Amino acid sequence: MTVGAQVKQTLASLKGAQADFETFALSTQNKKAKQLYSQAAEQTQSIVDNLQQRVTELEKEEPQFKGF
Repeated sequence: MTVGAQVKQTLASLKGAQADFETFALSTQNKKAKQLYSQAAEQTQSIVDNLQQRVTELEKEEPQFKGF
């Protein structure tokens, strides 16, 4: 597996985790848990945004990574 494919796979996994945190935050009635899940979702979204920028850079530098 190429580096580009690994980065994109990691990005997809992180997007899934971020969505799970949002779902957990919406599902719980516990205020502390809701806050914890919301913070985790925000932090994960920040990482997703940074990694997405890196994917874009990789695709510009190495066109063969586009579409994987």
